[in-house]
Amino acid sequence: MVSRTCDVTGCDDGSEPELIVLSTWKKGLNDQDVSCGPQRQCAGHSFSPTLNVFSTAASSPKASRRVTAFSLDASNKMSVKAFELVPAVGRELLMGDKALINIECIEFCGKHLYVGTNDCFIFHFLLEESTSAKGKVTYSSQKLLHKYLGLKKPVSELRAASALERLIVLCDCTVMVVDMASLEPVTSGGARIKGVLSFSVNENPVSGDPFCVEMGVILARRRTVQVYMVYEDRVQMVKEVATPEQPCAVSLDGYFLCLALSTQYIILNYNTGASQDLFPYDSQEKKPIVKRVGREEFLLAAPGGLGMFATAEGISQRAPVKWSENVIGAAVCFPYVVALDDGFVTVHSMLDQQLKQTLAFRDGHFLQDFEGKVVLASTKAVYILVPLPLEKQIQDLLAGHRVEEALTLTEGARRNIPKEKFQVMYRRILQQAGFILFGKLQFLEAKEHFRKGQLDVRELISLCPLLLPATTSFTRCHPPLHEFADLNQLAQGDQDKVKRCKCFLISYLREVRGNEGTNGWREDVDTALLKLYAEANHESLLDLLASDNACLLPDSAPWLEKHCKYFALGLLYHHNGQDDAALQTWVRIVDGELQDFTRSDLFEYVVDFLSFCPSLPLVWKFADWALKKDQEVGVQIFTRRPAGGSQVNPDDVIKYLHKYQQATVLFLEHLVLDQRIQKERFHTHLAVLYLDRVLTLISSGNTPAEQVTHAREQLQRLLKESSLYQVHLLLDKIQDTDLLVERATLHGKLEEHKQALHILVHRLKSPSAAEEYCTWASAARDHAYRQRLFHLLLDLYLDTDAQGNGDTVAAVDLLNHHAEVFDAVSVLRALPEAWSLQLLQPFLSGALRGSMHTRRTAQVALSLAHAENLLLHHDRLKSRGGPVLVSDKKGCHLCHNTFSEPDCVCLPGGVPIHTHCAVQKFRCSPSKRHCANLGNHT
Repeated sequence: MVSRTCDVTGCDDGSEPELIVLSTWKKGLNDQDVSCGPQRQCAGHSFSPTLNVFSTAASSPKASRRVTAFSLDASNKMSVKAFELVPAVGRELLMGDKALINIECIEFCGKHLYVGTNDCFIFHFLLEESTSAKGKVTYSSQKLLHKYLGLKKPVSELRAASALERLIVLCDCTVMVVDMASLEPVTSGGARIKGVLSFSVNENPVSGDPFCVEMGVILARRRTVQVYMVYEDRVQMVKEVATPEQPCAVSLDGYFLCLALSTQYIILNYNTGASQDLFPYDSQEKKPIVKRVGREEFLLAAPGGLGMFATAEGISQRAPVKWSENVIGAAVCFPYVVALDDGFVTVHSMLDQQLKQTLAFRDGHFLQDFEGKVVLASTKAVYILVPLPLEKQIQDLLAGHRVEEALTLTEGARRNIPKEKFQVMYRRILQQAGFILFGKLQFLEAKEHFRKGQLDVRELISLCPLLLPATTSFTRCHPPLHEFADLNQLAQGDQDKVKRCKCFLISYLREVRGNEGTNGWREDVDTALLKLYAEANHESLLDLLASDNACLLPDSAPWLEKHCKYFALGLLYHHNGQDDAALQTWVRIVDGELQDFTRSDLFEYVVDFLSFCPSLPLVWKFADWALKKDQEVGVQIFTRRPAGGSQVNPDDVIKYLHKYQQATVLFLEHLVLDQRIQKERFHTHLAVLYLDRVLTLISSGNTPAEQVTHAREQLQRLLKESSLYQVHLLLDKIQDTDLLVERATLHGKLEEHKQALHILVHRLKSPSAAEEYCTWASAARDHAYRQRLFHLLLDLYLDTDAQGNGDTVAAVDLLNHHAEVFDAVSVLRALPEAWSLQLLQPFLSGALRGSMHTRRTAQVALSLAHAENLLLHHDRLKSRGGPVLVSDKKGCHLCHNTFSEPDCVCLPGGVPIHTHCAVQKFRCSPSKRHCANLGNHT
């Protein structure tokens, strides 16, 4: 049930006026006329059949009449109280005890009200407006003057020309001009126009003269409209425009005349003569309405109970409003169209064309707007429709949760409010609308309103108790933007709604925290977001703490502890520069003192954190704990430290790791194999540790063979690749062991190749190991060195003193597999005569192929040298044909130095060069280089 109060009037019989208000209505299903009590209708809207009307009689004849009100049940579309009806001039002040006097027309100019009556009088009143402490507007009227015009006909129309201090009056089909102050007619010549049916003042004049008024006049029984200029002392016609039919009503704007003819509405441009038909209309059935509502725009009463808007171009830029079929008057007070019929005053919005307010008003006779004021009159009294402040109307709409209507009204009010004030008001209304939609769980729409309204997001955060930090300076907006104390009140105990609201809050905070607008209160936003993440067990909690954030430690740490987010607590400590506290928290998790399963690899994370930690005391503090947990992982604290960070001294690390042998080995491998540090002590230390591990594994007796093999391969690889360790030290340690390959490698480092090969051939008895040794030992040497090693190995195979008849099979395999290395002549001399050629066929084939290749290559080089020599002889012979000029001012073509003596060599073309330059050129020639290389071949 909704109740409102408003003023209404009217009785034909002269009895006391009855003032009634309709505040709300029920929308009819088919927009049909519905009865409002006995014989009362309002087109387009149905009212509850039961109306409770309360009337209050005046205590005395001169007392002002009280407004009575009745209540109606409201449906989905509730009313807007856009206007209040306020009495302006009562019946007693206007006519006293003369019951037959009726109001015919009104003009309102500033504080001056002029009333024309049916007995040919003009009344002049002074209206004073006052506003009470509660914002209630009232008017007090003072009668200044009244004047009888002497024509015995009603005063039909009044229009003020304030710049001229004149009043234009239509009475008895005559337009006259009277003085506004004295109401005396202007008697000078030409101040009257006779035979006038109606007239309209041009509110957008084209003359540009501020001391004249333009006026359009309709003459009775003539199909013309005359345009006049009204001056202080005369009236002058400037244009007469013919019309297709007899005009009934006219309104002017600039050069445009909007006319209601007998059967249609048209628009005429009296400057160009162009006309535009609008739509048909029967003036015999209903009174036409033609009203200017803005620049080159008019409001017309159309068939079907429609108020049509039409521009000067003949188009409609606004949707029509649906009003009564029996409208007798209309006024515009942006953004509303007010219409009067025989029983009601209706208020429609120009923005959405919806009916916003209905007031029952019996005996309504006149409705017009004057300079933003809407004046309504019955035949006996005058009232003013006072528009409620737009802000109050909007707040009423928001209070009824009618968000779209409130925003539409706000947008429409933009042009009437200063820009800065409007922006402030609009942002607040958007914020309020956002909270209304938020309360309805319409989160997408709410977010859009919050974003456009630039909401201080802390207003939203404050709905969740304890989310804002204790140190925040935030206080809620006053007056409040919403009616909720907190989320629990909003959801009325429904935890699912609370959860959905918090999910929206999380998403919204994530969006706004990066905006520049949050820079002033970033700490509040980030702290609230952290608490929401922790409470909801949200996966983005770690992302927040790992990124740049402004979470406050005193508020956030207890919250994380409360929700057992200890790993996140460590990240928070780290972000606030408390790495020691962070590591202690993580260590307690790894040791099982705290339960947090956020990361299953937390130990590896801690090691990685320490490896990048710039604080060396902190590294040493927690390194022992990590090494005790796992040496292989813990040593990464030292091996994975970045090159540009705080570095630890390798000697200090090795000294620290002495009780962790596996970690020591891994760290030395990092230094020697990864970083390639060329320091003898590191290489020797690693080799000794490798050797000790191999010896330990062998001596244990029950070590798997694969483990021993892997350990020996690591040792052998280090011994072969490194040249910085102490060879004699290792050789002494390995001397009495069965590590024959390692011994051979150490002898090779000492250039003791014969001893090394002897170990491999006679003790290890591994021809393949011996061949691999030769290949390894000669890898970075020249061909001669490589050849010497393989000949040495062949000699060992052929040595009959060391092992009977020697190792024929190994020797043959060596020759056949490496034929290109050996000197074939020396090999043939050394081989026993009893060997068959069949055994040596691969070797001999390879040797022969190599020899032929060498011979033919030498022949090619020799031929190239011969050809080059012939060319030089040819050039020399050609140069002998003329003199060669040499001087101390001429430079050599090759070195560009001058000649100091006459000896020179001529290049082809007679170009002189130094003798030593010619020798150098010959040495560097391709044929010379190739000939020099032939010396390496047999």
